[in-house]
Amino acid sequence: MKRTPLFLLASLLLVAGTPSCSKPDSPQSKDEPAIRAFLENYFKTWSTQDMDGYAACFHETARITLVTDRNGTPQTETLSDFLYGQRMGHKTAAEPMRETADSMSILSDERAALARVPWTLVKGAQKTTGIDHFSLIKTPSGWKIIHLLFYSH
Repeated sequence: MKRTPLFLLASLLLVAGTPSCSKPDSPQSKDEPAIRAFLENYFKTWSTQDMDGYAACFHETARITLVTDRNGTPQTETLSDFLYGQRMGHKTAAEPMRETADSMSILSDERAALARVPWTLVKGAQKTTGIDHFSLIKTPSGWKIIHLLFYSH
């Protein structure tokens, strides 16, 4: 079958004029590099047992929620109780623990950010994975965690 140039032109115009079904990528926030650096520092300070640096990642009114099971049972702590538990966890661990971010999904504007960060925790030969959900606020001294919700798989 021989196609005419007019048919080809009409087909090309039809395809070019059809809106894409895919969603365009949202532009990266101007704060995203700073947020990524902040979150990388969060994991680094914890893994190197720099608990003062780790504590500085949190806003003083932060709350921390552990989802303890697949039924969504929450256990919420004050910042001071959470930090005490983290310090004691490192102090009493038989082997050093290291937690790394596997990836980061960040949604932000000029005042707040949400980040979803899958992580891997290594303690000797044992590996655990989970996800941190961060609610961040931008303060005069930089980004701070106002709420951390996390769970392990």
